[in-house]
Amino acid sequence: MIEVFFIEPNMPNRLAQETSPYLQQHADNPVDWFPWGEEALMRAREQNKPILLSIGYSACHWCHVMAHESFEDADVAAVMNQYFINIKVDREERPDLDHIYQAAHNMLAQRNGGWPLTLFLMPDQVPFFGGTYFPKEARYNLPGFVPLLERVADLYHTRRDDIAKQSASLLQLFGTSLPSAENQVSFNKTSLEEAFSGLQQSFDPIHGGFGGAPKFPLPTEMEFLLRYATRGGNPDAHRMVLHTLRKMADGGIYDQLGGGFCRYSVDERWEIPHFEKMLYDNGPLLALYTDAYVLSGEASFKRVVQGISDWVMREMQSPQGGYYSSLDADSEHEEGKFYVWTPEQAASLLSVEEYAIVAAHYGLDHPPNFENRHWNLIVAQPLTTIAEARHLPLEQIAQQLTSAQKKLFAARANRVRPGRDEKILVSWNALMIKGMARAGRRLGESEWILSAQRAVDFIHATMWQNGRLFATSKDGKAHLNAYLDDYAFMLDALLELLQTQFRLIDLEFARALADVLLEQFEDQQAGGFFFTSHDHEKLIHRPKPEHDNAMPSGNGIAALALQRLGHILGEKRYLEAAERTLTLYYPFFAKQPMSFTSLLMTLQEYLMPPQIVILRSTPEASAAWREQLFQHYWPGTLILALEGELIGLPETLTRPYTQDVSAWVCQGVQCLPVIEDCQKLIDVCKSGETGSGSINAQNT
Repeated sequence: MIEVFFIEPNMPNRLAQETSPYLQQHADNPVDWFPWGEEALMRAREQNKPILLSIGYSACHWCHVMAHESFEDADVAAVMNQYFINIKVDREERPDLDHIYQAAHNMLAQRNGGWPLTLFLMPDQVPFFGGTYFPKEARYNLPGFVPLLERVADLYHTRRDDIAKQSASLLQLFGTSLPSAENQVSFNKTSLEEAFSGLQQSFDPIHGGFGGAPKFPLPTEMEFLLRYATRGGNPDAHRMVLHTLRKMADGGIYDQLGGGFCRYSVDERWEIPHFEKMLYDNGPLLALYTDAYVLSGEASFKRVVQGISDWVMREMQSPQGGYYSSLDADSEHEEGKFYVWTPEQAASLLSVEEYAIVAAHYGLDHPPNFENRHWNLIVAQPLTTIAEARHLPLEQIAQQLTSAQKKLFAARANRVRPGRDEKILVSWNALMIKGMARAGRRLGESEWILSAQRAVDFIHATMWQNGRLFATSKDGKAHLNAYLDDYAFMLDALLELLQTQFRLIDLEFARALADVLLEQFEDQQAGGFFFTSHDHEKLIHRPKPEHDNAMPSGNGIAALALQRLGHILGEKRYLEAAERTLTLYYPFFAKQPMSFTSLLMTLQEYLMPPQIVILRSTPEASAAWREQLFQHYWPGTLILALEGELIGLPETLTRPYTQDVSAWVCQGVQCLPVIEDCQKLIDVCKSGETGSGSINAQNT
């Protein structure tokens, strides 16, 4: 007998008790949703029902569309409840499940997935059919959802032998997807050059970026290009990145009034975004624009750095210190409604002179660029051009624009805001901590540095328990076993923060995270790191992600951060783990090097170890030195300012100090004599970045 569950109208289902805002959005659905867990899996086994697995996230536009069309519809829900055990997953809280089932969808459908991901699983968790968004009524060459549900349920009961064969093949494919160790590898920089060539070929010389629409920012690839050019590679890599960053800064993907970047651009010109704002995009972009500003001194890059930092502190930092996850694309059930304008709306708020400047600068005097009736603000004309055309001083034009921006921003603040996902994820926080620390250090903004430290302190105090991390926290509840990205990104962020303001507690935290990476995530036989820990819940597959996607590869950042920490502390275990990771993935670099840029940055620092600069002084005495040093873009140089008496320093950082500033520079296992002149230190660091210095000629 089939057991059917009916949800009473306005009665919350099991998702009401979850911490995920995305799951809570579905708590009042008539669907009998389960969160992922043993209760749901046991029900599927006991009742001999297939599982309908729906994976999405709170800022996802098409997730909302499918929810409104189907999951909120009592008739659709009745069919779901009759034939399936329905499981709803937040891909941001459970990236382990998302990794597995996106890969499974790719194998089953032979095309890329996305969100919402809709998969049908056997009770043993192996998927047998699926897709992404399905409409309630047939359209877009997609079947209607209810007829699809009925056909899938029929398949489950009548084609079990065929499904079993397919499941065996799928599990075999998962098994062969993991790389195997090579016996011997000879590292060289060929892969770096090939990655540059591939990116150069896909570069859009007109609009910037790589490839066509839809166009994504790709901050990891651009960081690789900046490092590559600076450390002896083709200088054209700098031009490609700076051109892209200018175009993005002037485009609609950047919030011209409120700061921060949206997820991606639907066109090749960066003009119309998908309007959700994600923490994990803005953290790396903040670091990247900071580097671009240091390299070029361009005011537009500084404007973006200021805009992202202000947005993060104003809208995305919790009172407790952690950073929230994202802002929705929609408000009032319309994508982008919060952000777009009409000329009449803007003109009603501004003086005639202000509107004339705003219209010319932001393109309000052009035809509408969003859905043929709204204007998403872009930089259509630079202020210099407007000043020349109006025969007015540039300073006067800039002041009027600033005045207008304040009025428009204040008026926009009164609109219905997009939803904010207020869960705090360690991995995404780490990306923003790194960006805020770098921006604060480079631009001398103490409030940004304090913001980064508050986020670290929140994670350390509430999400680090009994020597392990939890992945997510909301409303005072931290839970879920943390993933590779949480440990790797946090270790990397701490290394950035230590260069910004050295705190011994951060170094100790970094070492503890590194030890857990080795103990719980490393594949001791083959090398590299699994996405889940050795004591994680058993799933149908245990991935070892190596490609960079929207976020950098966990393996790439783990190897890079461990290698850097190994050089700082003189710890062979960390250096050897990084080398094992490079050895495992090195054969992959030759096939598609552009997909491995975070691992290639690790390779670059393996071939040319980073310079470790230790400044020793009394408190605050090194400030003038640091100000000069931070004016330079040296991606392969780590600068640690150790001021005053510090008890418990590791041996490699223990240096004497006097009233003056003293500097020690080490690269690999070799160090220079003490340097007591700032300009000499600058010269040494410059030459060391390209490998042209004499440091390797002198032993410790």
